[in-house]
Amino acid sequence: MFRRKPVPDLIRDGRRFADKNMRQEINMREPTSIHAVRRRAIRLWLIAVAALIFAMVLVGGATRLTESGLSITEWHPVSGTIPPLSAAAWNADFAKYQATPQYRLVNRGMTLAEFKTIFWWEWAHRLLGRVIGAAFLLPFLWFLWRGFVEPGLRGRLWAIFGLGAFQGVVGWWMVASGLADRTEVSQYRLAFHLTLACLIYVAILWTAEGLREWRAPAVAPRVRFGAIALLVLVLVQIYLGALTAGLRAGLIYNTWPQIDGAFIPAAARLFFDQPLWRNFFENTLLVQFDHRMMAYTVLVVALLHAFDALRARGPAATGAVVIALAVTLQATLGILTLLHQAPIGLALAHQAMALVVLTLASLHAARCASAATRPPAPAPSRR
Repeated sequence: MFRRKPVPDLIRDGRRFADKNMRQEINMREPTSIHAVRRRAIRLWLIAVAALIFAMVLVGGATRLTESGLSITEWHPVSGTIPPLSAAAWNADFAKYQATPQYRLVNRGMTLAEFKTIFWWEWAHRLLGRVIGAAFLLPFLWFLWRGFVEPGLRGRLWAIFGLGAFQGVVGWWMVASGLADRTEVSQYRLAFHLTLACLIYVAILWTAEGLREWRAPAVAPRVRFGAIALLVLVLVQIYLGALTAGLRAGLIYNTWPQIDGAFIPAAARLFFDQPLWRNFFENTLLVQFDHRMMAYTVLVVALLHAFDALRARGPAATGAVVIALAVTLQATLGILTLLHQAPIGLALAHQAMALVVLTLASLHAARCASAATRPPAPAPSRR
């Protein structure tokens, strides 16, 4: 015959059952919780590195605008960290700079005190590059040692580090172009150097955004395509801006909306060099014209993308509108910089705003892309 348990025994059994279920639930949740904490730590580290790169690009812009990039004529990745510490060391570095075409043709008569000013800009730029390398590699190795990095993420992070190391080589390659037969660095190498820095920056932001723990929203395919296309156009515009800066093209044709007396200059003025492709990189009129036309293109695409995202009423609308506003502000800064013949303050603000636009476009495109690749989070069960 069935014997009914006393009430205290039933309560005890119920507590044991509840404790067992709780332990099982904790065991199931713990790996997910640890996984989320590790991803968050890596994401914060990548954001910190991206912030350093943002500062690095701005310091690089100031170095270029102050004509400081050729003040250090040698590249010593380790010993170059230490600046001159004595009068003899300063005089030795100054003597090396005096042997460059830039000193002989542009800065002849420069004093040691004036040399120190441009030296410190270039030294700070190089030092920040070394800091970025250490800030990336050392935590990365620690994360690898602790097992924080997922297998699918390791290759991407090693590739980013490889690009960063290559960027250091490209930086010296750029500087070397101005030490022999020129008074400034090659605009080809300058544009490549800046664009590579921006690509590394985008890769880090994209990777960091992919580590967010969030539910992927649904984004219309055309909105997703528009976000990615806008990011590509911003990168192309930055490349054209670097060519314009390298040729000092912003110091001429300082009228707007006309350039060289017309909205579209005469073809004979745009394409006079042979072979034809050289005009796109060495003809100051065509380079600045291309930079202007791409600016109009980016602005129109940003506005159309914002309108499309708003019409789709999806989660991408806010980001698209913010980008359109940022691009509008950047276009305004570009016009003011041109009309005032690129003073340092406006030129730096223009470059900083370009990085802000790139940041917004990168995050927006990464979020839209992840909506297509990341499976949505499961809906909570109702009990």
